Amino acid sequence: MKNNQQGFTLIELMIVVAIIAILAAIAIPAYQDYVAKSQATAGLAEVAPGKTQYELMVQEGTAIANAASVGLQATTGRCDIVVAAVAAGSAPATTDNIVCTLKGAAGKVAGKKLNLNRAASGAWTCTTDLNTKYKPGGCA
Repeated sequence: MKNNQQGFTLIELMIVVAIIAILAAIAIPAYQDYVAKSQATAGLAEVAPGKTQYELMVQEGTAIANAASVGLQATTGRCDIVVAAVAAGSAPATTDNIVCTLKGAAGKVAGKKLNLNRAASGAWTCTTDLNTKYKPGGCA
């Protein structure tokens, strides 16, 4: 009478565990980088709408006191927002008009800043101190 194998041998199980460990060692850091970049992009998406109201208020000569003045919350789930104050009828500073201090993945995006800067011509640029691989599109 012949005995048929019923189950896996120890070596087969060890090979499967080793393969899963190798895949996890590659996938987990890649996923963490993806999450960090998405957190930075979400932070930019939260402050970008403030540009429109900021520009409108500058054109009308209206004073800008804080983030609420341009329709932004001072603190959100993704960042702490600071808007440079502008006195009524004066020109805004040329750097760091809207600043988002990011919250999120510690060591990757937490504490980093996204700066929306308005030039005297009215053109907006985005600068950041994030690592290149975490920068959202359109930010230098």
